[in-house]
Parts: sequence; C-alpha cells; structure tokens
Amino acid sequence: MIDSILREFDIPKMYWRAVNRDDGVRYEVIDGQQRLRTIWEFRAGEFALARDTDPVNGFPCAGKTYDQLDLDVSTIFDAYPVDVVIVDDAVQNDEEDEVRDMFLRLQNGTTLKAQEKRNAMPGQMRDFVKELAQHKFFENCKFSNKRFTFDQVAAQAVCLEMAGGPASVRDADLNRMYNENVAFDGSGKVAKKVRRVLDYLLRAFPEKTPELERYNVITLYCLASTLLEKYVHAGTESALADWFIGFETERRAQEDLDEEKRDATLVEYRRLTSYSTDGEESIRGRLEYLEKRFFLACPDIPTIDVIRVFTPEQRLAIYRKDDGRCQIRTHCGGEKLGWADWHADHKVPHSKGGQTAVSNGQVACPTCNLIKNNTHPDLAEVAG
Repeated sequence: MIDSILREFDIPKMYWRAVNRDDGVRYEVIDGQQRLRTIWEFRAGEFALARDTDPVNGFPCAGKTYDQLDLDVSTIFDAYPVDVVIVDDAVQNDEEDEVRDMFLRLQNGTTLKAQEKRNAMPGQMRDFVKELAQHKFFENCKFSNKRFTFDQVAAQAVCLEMAGGPASVRDADLNRMYNENVAFDGSGKVAKKVRRVLDYLLRAFPEKTPELERYNVITLYCLASTLLEKYVHAGTESALADWFIGFETERRAQEDLDEEKRDATLVEYRRLTSYSTDGEESIRGRLEYLEKRFFLACPDIPTIDVIRVFTPEQRLAIYRKDDGRCQIRTHCGGEKLGWADWHADHKVPHSKGGQTAVSNGQVACPTCNLIKNNTHPDLAEVAG
C-alpha cells in the first residue's frame, strides 16, 4: 500500500463515522483501520519498504524507512490525498446494525476473521476488549497482533473470567458474550479481576518470552487467576515464570526423543495443545496438568484464609483491644474513633496470608486504611 501511495496510485476510500461527544466530534473508523495504521506506522518509522521496491522517480527506495527517503519522495507521501467518506452521526444506536452491515459489505469479498467482525460490533464489551488488547503483557508474547490476535486472546480471558474457570472460548462463545454484554461494566468486578491477572502476568514475564504461545497464554491466565483468587500470590511471579520456562524447555526436549522414551503425561499434554485448543475439555485438561506440575514444583505457596471479613464478635474484640484508636497512623495520630467510624484491618494483609483472627486485626480510621490500600492496591482490605 505504501508503494502505491509513493507512486500516486489510488487506494480505496475510507469510511468514518462522525460521533458527537461532550468534548467535540470524534471519528470511528467503519472501514480503513488497517490502511490508517499502515500509514501512521510507516510515517513513524516502524517499518521499511520491501528490499525489492523499485525506485520512485529515479530515487532509490528499497529497504528504506520514511526518514531515509529522499525529500522529493517523502513529500509525495505527505501530500498524498486520501478519500474519506464521513457517515453522519444521525446513525443512532438503533441503527448500529446498519453500520456493522456497511463494514462487512465494504470488504469487497475479503474474508474476515471472527475477531475482525467482533471489532465492528457495538457495545461496551467490544470497547473493554479493545482496551485490554493494549496491555503491555501481550507485547511480550510470541504471537503478533496480526488481524487482532491480541483482541482475540483478551476476549477469551474475559470469557474465562466470566465463567469462573475453564470454559469453551470458541468464536461462537465470544460472539454470544459480545451480544449479551453490550452494557458491560468496564469498572466492575470482572473487569478489575482481568486487569489484575494481566498485571500479574506482566510482572512474571516483563520481557519478550517466545514460550508464550497463544494456547499457553490462555492456560496461564487460568492458573494466574486461580493464584490471585485462592493463594498468597504476592512475590510468586518469578517462581511462576521460572517454572513455566523450565517446563516448556523440558517439554520441547521430549519431542526429540524416540516415541517409546517420551513421558506419557507430556505426550497427552501435547495432544491437548494440538487440537481444539479453545474448547473447554482441552483448556481444562491443560490447566489441571499445569496446576499439578506447578504446585509440585512450588509446594510452599499457602492458600488464603477463606474467611475474609471479621465477624461482629471479632470486630468488637478488636475495637476494645485497641481502645478504639487507629493503629496505622499514617494520616492521623491514633485518634479515638466512634463505633460507626472505623475499619477492621488485617495487620498482615489477607492476600499475603494474614488470618481473619482477632490477633491479626487492628482498628484503622478510614483515611489511613484507604492510604494503605492505595499504596498496595493488590493487598486491598475489606472495610469493617
């Protein structure tokens, strides 16, 4: 496409939708998103022309980025006119289907992947998945974002979180999730949990990791979600990464052995990664195997006390034990608090294995407790 622009050939027109918002008019791309991204990325120097590109007006261009082009050639690029059709904002929510239909018809016979079609769907689920697809963790995976693969995996993570564990995350399941969650709450419990899991995985894999295949990411997401939900997970990121890379190294080495010498359990795991990787049976089987191997390798990770909220009797005992005075004292001076104005706080945070017992409880004023939780958002306590 860039070659066509430099030779001043026509490229297909783009279709944008004008949307009136409080801060002014914004544009949503109905058709032409990949062309726009290609133009922006070439202008930003993110890729070069092919090495067999012919000269433009006598100037060599092969293998060059935008900044390396002769001024006469880069001027052609800068001055190239792009035809854009603006669809008026008169297309309201009850006509979203028409916008989606327009997008599909404009593809001129190009077969779209399922995620490309979902990206044209209206609703807050689509918006949330597109936000998640920008998470830096995905950049450290082996697969690229070609044809919205990041969006696909992000959508599968949301689907798994909504199901509470292994579930089918095939295209039909994701389509249903988009359709049934048009008003999805991007600040709700599920959304917060998905972000926490991806943040945890980013801390575990802060660099490009070629072992992170697409099917591996789905299984690791389930494992990390379980860790955050049921185990004292703080500080376990490096243990997870070291174990996983070691496991993948062992698994790949097994494939070089004669068939009769291979570990039968790894052969079965390999089978689960070879077909129907988005089906519930495959995901559940892979997760159960990885959980077994991980917790055998890291047996000392304690579970979180299932009781998180202090009982009324425990609250009373904590209040009397501390004379009703804030024990955190990061904001206040240990002021005396009324019965209705305090929080029962875990001294050792619940998410770090702290028990919900009077001996681990303390009086906290709301401000000090909020400051503590904001400082360590992953260790947030439940207010009493």
